Amino acid sequence: MSNSIETQILEAEERLRLAMLDSDVRVLDELLALELVFTNHLGQVLGKQDDLAAHQSGKFKIETLTPSDRRIQVIGNVASVTVKVHLVGSYAGAGFDNDLRFTRIWNLSSNGTWQIVTAHSSVVH
Repeated sequence: MSNSIETQILEAEERLRLAMLDSDVRVLDELLALELVFTNHLGQVLGKQDDLAAHQSGKFKIETLTPSDRRIQVIGNVASVTVKVHLVGSYAGAGFDNDLRFTRIWNLSSNGTWQIVTAHSSVVH
């Protein structure tokens, strides 16, 4: 794997982490592809607008987002990331404190930026 691509993905992952913590919809809009398909840990299938709306409305608030055990695989203009995350926050007023495993597929867009096209999360027991 090219170190420069791995570095780009790690930087994109960190931008994503900070944007999620801050509910920074502008940065999330840059990082999420228009055609995003996200299957969350409840089995719900969400799109980009669903994700942005949850952050913009204040419904989704993250206090802690700590990644560990990250693995990156690059194949051409696509990168697959699996990462364990300790996530603390609230959704619609209900608190959560979970360990989740995320899989994200990053695609190098035609304008040279990495965007998430597919994501999946599951609870780690």
